[in-house]
Amino acid sequence: QVQLAQSGGGLAQAGASLTLSCAASGLTFRGSTVGWFRQAAGKEREYVAAITISLYSGITNYADAVKGRFTISRDIAKNTVYLQMNSLTPEDTAVYYCAASPGSVVTTDVNRYRYWGQGTQVTVSS
Repeated sequence: QVQLAQSGGGLAQAGASLTLSCAASGLTFRGSTVGWFRQAAGKEREYVAAITISLYSGITNYADAVKGRFTISRDIAKNTVYLQMNSLTPEDTAVYYCAASPGSVVTTDVNRYRYWGQGTQVTVSS
């Protein structure tokens, strides 16, 4: 049984930083792409960032809204992907989801992601 267990998130003030983690069980991230999405109240789920998982490198991609502030990374040994979020703004408030897509091709298409984490709330106050 594949599970993506998310941790991190919570409440932060504007300008602060938070880190989200996504640990997989029943699935090896190597050879796949892991993405982060977020869904604010009353809005559609939107793409945040993605990383391809290979032994020696990882191609990353970011949505324009988070580029320069968020960093996605992976720890292959821990089978975990992280999302470091800096300079948070109230507009970053949302439920954040990690997801895994087969293959090492970065995709922003939510429908290409097969496995999803449970979601974690990030709330940024001004």
